[in-house]
Amino acid sequence: MSVFDASSTSRRAPESSLPISRRRLLLGSAGAMASVSLLGLSPLARSEEPKTLPDYVRWKNANDVIVHSANTIETERGAIGSGVVTNSDKLYVRNNLPAPNADVVADRNAWKITLEGVNSPQTLTLGELKKMGVETVTAVLQCSGNGRAYFEHGPGGTQWGTGAAGCLVWTGVPLRDVVARLGGVKPDMNYITSTGGETLPAGLDPKTIMVERSVPVRALDQALLAWQMNDEPVPLAHGGPLRMVIPGYFGVNNVKYVERVAFTEGQSDAKIQASGYRIRPIGEKGAPGQPSMWEMPVKSWVTAPLTTASKGRNLIYGVAFGGINAVNQVEVSADGGETWKSARFLGPDMGRYAWRPFVVAMDLSAGDHRIVSRATDTEGNTQPPTRTENERGYGNASWKDHGVTVTVS
Repeated sequence: MSVFDASSTSRRAPESSLPISRRRLLLGSAGAMASVSLLGLSPLARSEEPKTLPDYVRWKNANDVIVHSANTIETERGAIGSGVVTNSDKLYVRNNLPAPNADVVADRNAWKITLEGVNSPQTLTLGELKKMGVETVTAVLQCSGNGRAYFEHGPGGTQWGTGAAGCLVWTGVPLRDVVARLGGVKPDMNYITSTGGETLPAGLDPKTIMVERSVPVRALDQALLAWQMNDEPVPLAHGGPLRMVIPGYFGVNNVKYVERVAFTEGQSDAKIQASGYRIRPIGEKGAPGQPSMWEMPVKSWVTAPLTTASKGRNLIYGVAFGGINAVNQVEVSADGGETWKSARFLGPDMGRYAWRPFVVAMDLSAGDHRIVSRATDTEGNTQPPTRTENERGYGNASWKDHGVTVTVS
């Protein structure tokens, strides 16, 4: 099944890229959209005061990110540039729970993970995993709610624009290699269920708050237990010392601080799986029968220019990826989708799950131009013009929503 994370915000996508009705909603109903939770999420505000980074991500470049809350930090749309790999210091942050104490990365090789649902279940250390095999894959990491800011019904949660996504180089041991060493998967196991090692708040039912996600067992082909990100140990903010990485799947399935991987007959009954991260009609509650946020669809957006440009020849840049498939081509329009021009890819092809920066030269006349892009994957799936309306504002791949209005003079 191919379908298309959540908190409050202090800054949003540029208003020029939002539909008029949505802009009015954001400007006029900030109080209604504010949310506060036990996870330390801040109320909605329009402050443009200097950014303050939380201590655990103090190493990030404050000029390249939007700080929504302690657990939600977005990459500025114009900060991606034309490179394939997203620098760690500008990568978005989305944590469903506060990161564990830094003690967990003091001795990374001592981190333990339990493997279940295999013929020889075991608990292994990260040091032992490193002796079982190694593989590197470049893959897009994208929050399920990326593009939520463009939904007109005002879904609750962080109002991500385009910046809850990045392209990373992951290194670790393929889960399939570990499973093979443990005698293979037991019969009739349909899902890979990963459990995160965050410290759970006291006094609550663990199932209501824990991070535990199930994905179809077909993901075993690409699943990776990763200990490096961009050739460095995975930072604590991004799931170190060990993270489940499932290329082609939305970020919530890439469980941080992974301490248990179980092959299971059914999906987890944790709230985050049973009713959370589901594509559901507006006004309805989440339920197990609704589509889950698993495989990502094809998507693209422009990264420059974003607001102004000079009359004449302009180079228009952006990024595109195919989700579960490789991206095949990108087209760009400077008149809101009336006419299209093929773009060319920049830089090396880093594989099926990586994004491809693109560029196209266009002559722009004076006035306002609505610049949009649409991508097509290798299976012939083309980025849709409109979003799939849903309660939580998940899976927005609409090329109309992700356009920008550029004033040319």
